[in-house]
Amino acid sequence: MGVVATPVGPEPIGPLQPAPARRSTPAGRLDPARCSVQALLRGDSPVATAPPARRWLLVEQPGPWGRDALLESRFDRRVASRLAARARELGMRIQLVRRPGERLSDAGRRWAVADTTPGRENIRWSTRTDDAELLQLPWDGSIGEPTQVPTYLVCTHGAHDVCCAVRGRPLARALPAAGAAADVWETSHLGGDRFAANVVVLPWGLVYGQVPEGGQALLAAHAAGQVALPFLRGRAGLTPAAQAAQHHARGELGLLGVGDLPPRRVTGLPSPAPGIERFEVTLAGPDGDVVVTVESRLSAESHRLTCAAPQPGHWRTWHPLSLRLAAAPTQG
Repeated sequence: MGVVATPVGPEPIGPLQPAPARRSTPAGRLDPARCSVQALLRGDSPVATAPPARRWLLVEQPGPWGRDALLESRFDRRVASRLAARARELGMRIQLVRRPGERLSDAGRRWAVADTTPGRENIRWSTRTDDAELLQLPWDGSIGEPTQVPTYLVCTHGAHDVCCAVRGRPLARALPAAGAAADVWETSHLGGDRFAANVVVLPWGLVYGQVPEGGQALLAAHAAGQVALPFLRGRAGLTPAAQAAQHHARGELGLLGVGDLPPRRVTGLPSPAPGIERFEVTLAGPDGDVVVTVESRLSAESHRLTCAAPQPGHWRTWHPLSLRLAAAPTQG
């Protein structure tokens, strides 16, 4: 099989970085010591930081959320711990959601199951009469009405990190007014506080960070069936190595469709030094496999990664090493 090698350089070229336009998020509204301001100033890359969950349970719960949104809200506390245990057993992630401005949806107390598994992407909405009913209903996507438009969950969980509220709430208010077909909700903690404003777009599980306040570029990309690469953190459910490889290949090959370059295989490679991990990731391209080698390193410096972090921490950065295109087999 012939291959075309595209080396990215004999040495790692640095952490995978979105386009400079991502830096346009204003930092002046927050204390300069806040985690999201510091991340912007350092140039932290959000690439390959999407969470591992492929199936999501969305539960409408308007009103205030404490730091632990499920347990510290108006949700029935007697039910909350049982709900969390069931979600762990099923490998699902729970997100509390509310309409921007903490208003009720037109249908009342809604809930949904979203499956982001490639090839099976769907989200179905239902309405519950009370919180306990969620323990009796199936979470396998067999009930509810499918939605025909993308669902945008914007993290506004200020009790978890003030950066999420200050950056997320204006974005959540702006998105419904931007003119594109979109179902917009505020949501509880998504992770990656220092990358606020954070957004997940369902049913694909595409996670974005440092999204500018207006959000027009994000909406426009998804209206065209594409990802907004400058803000993309990764796709939920994929390993970090697969997210990093996919991000690099999208940029190199210009393949921005939401379903482009699904991972086929992730293979660990020998480590060249302590603290360094290398992977070969095979992606399915339109004309044959795309094979990307990426490297993960532990940051040399430590910083507070959330505003509430009790002490500084290290994080991993991702570096592309090479990309090659495997020729498609000839027909004959």
